[in-house]
Amino acid sequence: MELAQTLLYILFVISAMVLVVVILLQEGKGGGFGDALGTAGQQTFGVATKGIQNFTGVVAAVFMVSAILIHVVVRQTSTHSIVGDGPTVEAPVVPGGASAPAAPAGGGE
Repeated sequence: MELAQTLLYILFVISAMVLVVVILLQEGKGGGFGDALGTAGQQTFGVATKGIQNFTGVVAAVFMVSAILIHVVVRQTSTHSIVGDGPTVEAPVVPGGASAPAAPAGGGE
């Protein structure tokens, strides 16, 4: 199970990096990183934008699925929760049932 978790983390990080690069290579309204590379972005993905959009969708799907699977695997293998294991802190009890006085607003000077 630990090997599967490690592979999921590797897939998650690689898909995140590829997703960032692919999104930056896409031609937007203002140019972007794709214009900085010149025609390299067009040569890599072709002139048609349909291919790069499909590739972006696939990489985004891999990213999301790996994130969900990491969550499921970690939740199943975890033996404790960081929220529910700590000691409980109770409010101080004031004699007579009255509430505790508020702290002075000026810092107590």
